[in-house]
Amino acid sequence: MKEVLKQERRQWRFAIAALVTAVICVFAGVTMNLTTVYDENFDHMGIRTFCMFTVNSNILAAVSMSMGLPYALDGLRRNDYHIPGWVVVFMLAGTTAVTLTFLVSLCILAPVKGFVLIFTGSRFLLHAICPLLAIDAFCFFVCDHRIRFVESLLALIPVLIYAGVYYLMVVVIGESRGGWNDFYGFATRIPVWIPLAAIAPVTLVIATVLRLLHNRTYDRRQRREAELFRAAFSHADVRETVADIARERTASVRSEDVVVPRRIISILLEHSGSDCTLEECCRVYLDAALECAAAKKRRG
Repeated sequence: MKEVLKQERRQWRFAIAALVTAVICVFAGVTMNLTTVYDENFDHMGIRTFCMFTVNSNILAAVSMSMGLPYALDGLRRNDYHIPGWVVVFMLAGTTAVTLTFLVSLCILAPVKGFVLIFTGSRFLLHAICPLLAIDAFCFFVCDHRIRFVESLLALIPVLIYAGVYYLMVVVIGESRGGWNDFYGFATRIPVWIPLAAIAPVTLVIATVLRLLHNRTYDRRQRREAELFRAAFSHADVRETVADIARERTASVRSEDVVVPRRIISILLEHSGSDCTLEECCRVYLDAALECAAAKKRRG
């Protein structure tokens, strides 16, 4: 059991480090844009930087990853690791958006405007570093929820909203009437119907690939845990094992709350061969945890 808990703590420490690094880089990149009043190559600096999909997609990714941090940190504190499914799906939406930013920068903007221009200064953070960090964190470390295909469709919403706003401001209103200039070149350099037709399927492909990578990490984690449990508890006394887990976890955490690790107990039951029920094991865990907590309190 110690090996399982050790692996979980290591995984969540890496996840927290990846999430924090991505958020810090986004903050640095956006701050650099906001404090740059003039750039001869880009006229959307200062407060106008929020017109750009690059900035908005990075902020979306940072916000979604920030929402996962309290759960991850609390999981380390209480030895109970769980990020709600809706937060993971929100992370998928943010990661999909910044992946689109990275691919457009690499495959479309850089060949036209130059790689040095697109990948220097704050643009290096927002076009490359932040998207790659978000992909790394989401696909290989945050693996607490298996994403369904229907959930990946939600990742299209932020991209389609921005596409609609961009079309409205550039094509319908136009720069001469107070709208935006076509700073991405999607309405003037090519027929406008091409990006409009391509944006949804391209975004869906990106979301699907990210979902598959994320789910593969999730499945690998589940298999690894199952192997550890089979090796350690295939013929163990499940009630005594659950009580030992409760005493060990209660003794090692500072929180006074008792959190029953239902997922771990379920896996233990699956591979122990015991006829004990999940409800009974949870009661055994709770009783042992409360007994250990009372002993800690008596000792001061």
